[in-house]
Amino acid sequence: MSGMSRMNESNRQSMQYKADAYLTIYLTLSMTVILSLFLVLIEGVRKNAVFMESECVTDIGLNSILGEYHRELLAQYNLFAIDSSYGSALPRVDATRQHLQEYIEHNLSTEDVFLDWLFYRDFLGIKVDEVQIGKVLFLTDDAGSVFRRRAAEAVWDDLNLDLYRQLQNWMQVVDSEQLTERDIAEEKRKLDKQLDAYDGDEVQISETEWITVEIVNPTAALEKKRKEGILKWVIKDTSTLSNKTLPMNNLIMMRMSARKINQGNIKMEELSETEEALERFFFQEYLLRYMGHYGAESEKATLCYQIEYLLAGGENDLVNLKSVVNTIFAMREVANTSYIMGDQEKCLAAETLGSLLAIAMTVPEASELIKMILLFGWAFAESIHDVECLLAGERVPLIKTSKTWFYDLDKALKLGNPGGHLSSSGDFLGLSYEDYLRILMMLQNKDTITARAMNMVEADIRQTSGNEQFRLDGCLDTVEACVEIKSVYGHTCQITRRKGYSTQ
Repeated sequence: MSGMSRMNESNRQSMQYKADAYLTIYLTLSMTVILSLFLVLIEGVRKNAVFMESECVTDIGLNSILGEYHRELLAQYNLFAIDSSYGSALPRVDATRQHLQEYIEHNLSTEDVFLDWLFYRDFLGIKVDEVQIGKVLFLTDDAGSVFRRRAAEAVWDDLNLDLYRQLQNWMQVVDSEQLTERDIAEEKRKLDKQLDAYDGDEVQISETEWITVEIVNPTAALEKKRKEGILKWVIKDTSTLSNKTLPMNNLIMMRMSARKINQGNIKMEELSETEEALERFFFQEYLLRYMGHYGAESEKATLCYQIEYLLAGGENDLVNLKSVVNTIFAMREVANTSYIMGDQEKCLAAETLGSLLAIAMTVPEASELIKMILLFGWAFAESIHDVECLLAGERVPLIKTSKTWFYDLDKALKLGNPGGHLSSSGDFLGLSYEDYLRILMMLQNKDTITARAMNMVEADIRQTSGNEQFRLDGCLDTVEACVEIKSVYGHTCQITRRKGYSTQ
């Protein structure tokens, strides 16, 4: 029995040893699989973390360079752009690339981690291998289309479309009435020449008596005022007008003409015809908001009458104001002449006086000619009054009625100083001077307006400290960067991102 017991005990111990060996092998095999799985998972996490952090630091870097927008450009004109010259004389995209690389490297660095040598271990081991800015968009690209669109976006949310619809109605009137096509001054000169042809003729008044015709043009005094210049008669004290001059040297328009500007390589999204019309409207409203004009001068700007410069393009404030005033006067003269020719009461008054004058000058056959001259002169006097009202802050309708007409024929012909008579009855009727500027801008070529606006922006920014060599064609609106980041664990990723200031 004792022998049998010892044998059974020995067998039990042997079986126990075999079970322990099986468990050890099982655990070893299991741990190998589990550890392999953990290592694969850890490496997958590392790889995904490398890509995720690369994307994050690239986005942060691009946002950081966008945060380096030109402060003076924003302050004066509410426009965001990266000045790639960074205050130097020469804009360089590579300077922006270097800034981007510095931001990315800084965000990958652990130097800012508290006691990083003790508490922190770099699980990713990544660093910047290469940073490239392959594509850019400058504010001046596509003949200033980028500048125009960003300017429109700056006021897009602040305006309603009521004014846009009203402006469209005004433009229809301008087109239908040909307010910018007729040359009333030339038509009047032809009539005066026909009347002057009677001067010196011999007229027989009896069988034995002849007299020499002496023609006195009833509108001669008004024509003299036309030759002296309209501005003199619509502004009482011209000595108070600005005479500032814009230094054209090396402004963007000159560099564009010489093809010495930076060009980007990102194509802007094309707009539909309706969107283009809206963009132009908002762009003009932007200009009226951020640039000065007569009556709302921008004293700190290079020119006081900036909108007038956009329309006329002269280097001098006074020259530009004269040009715009003459243009508005010409429109008013066409409108008033068209109206008065269709007003039976006024035509009858001119016909009556014309007949009397023709008889007095012994040329009764010229009565119809004198009537037309009187009507033209009457419209001239009314137009002078209209422009003076506009410059004084009052309103004048595009097409007048008998209720909004100011002068009668007698006062028009005896006009000593048309600027001395302002009407208070039409204060809230019609269009303001600013509204007429809106019409003139719509009539001007949009690329010309845009280029002159960019000229104005450059000149104004250059007046501020540290921006003496500012260039709009160095201002980046959009950048596309390609960043390559490598990990010491063998992972490499390339991130391409495009970021800009567009709000649409």
